[in-house]
Amino acid sequence: MEKHSKIERSIIKKFRKTIWRKFIEGINKYELIKDGDKIAVCISGGKDSMLMAKCMQETQRHGKTPFELEFLVMDPGYNKENRQRIIDNAKTLNIPINIFNTEIFDVVADIKESPCYLCARMRRGYLYKNAQKLGCNKIALGHHFDDVIETILMGMLYGGQTQTMMPKLHSVNHQGMELIRPMYLIKEADIIAWSKYHELEFIQCACRFTENCSIKGDNKAHESKRQEMKELIGKFRKINPCIEMNIFKSVQNINLETIIGYQKNGQEYNFLDDYDKKGM
Repeated sequence: MEKHSKIERSIIKKFRKTIWRKFIEGINKYELIKDGDKIAVCISGGKDSMLMAKCMQETQRHGKTPFELEFLVMDPGYNKENRQRIIDNAKTLNIPINIFNTEIFDVVADIKESPCYLCARMRRGYLYKNAQKLGCNKIALGHHFDDVIETILMGMLYGGQTQTMMPKLHSVNHQGMELIRPMYLIKEADIIAWSKYHELEFIQCACRFTENCSIKGDNKAHESKRQEMKELIGKFRKINPCIEMNIFKSVQNINLETIIGYQKNGQEYNFLDDYDKKGM
């Protein structure tokens, strides 16, 4: 049996509970795939997007909903080693990738304020644009469960707001396009377990400026806010093993009767707006 066949079988068998069921649950719960969709699976070269690509293949093969797939790889200026690693892994996993080049890394190289924000926006725009060229109506990104709860905490602790990473979004700037996150309910630890089981090595970081960096010991200079959230959640987990799910549920069980203010459709609401009416 070829390696890609063993990998495909393991998703359905060995990792059925932790990966496959969670993948299908996310797709069904949030209605991510519909009849006739043509989805651009966006592959960065990391473990998350590569596993997503395999799960999408398996879903297309075994599911009842007919849809098409394109496997899109954007090269924003990778070094030769990272680009070749992506190509080699795609071949091993039997993923027919479509690579296109951009100069995003060069563009953001001299940006001092929020280069990561600009880079992310440019990446998203290029992915939408090239997906549309291929006739796709959706792009799929590999964000997982940990990304979701880390985003919730970052919004609270650094943004002063309650928000989350949504399982799907309509594109504002690309009419008719939608973004979906099929890995939404899959935990990062289970993705790591899958990659280690098959002795797969993926690129660790897509950014030219950090791809050769490793975070060790107390070297805080290279740690991101997301890494801080990972560590914080790890500490919470020692006290309460249900902490991750509780964080996740916190943005699903919001009681507006106990919220001082919120926003909807660009309009702000305050509890004082109708406070006196409730007391009549």
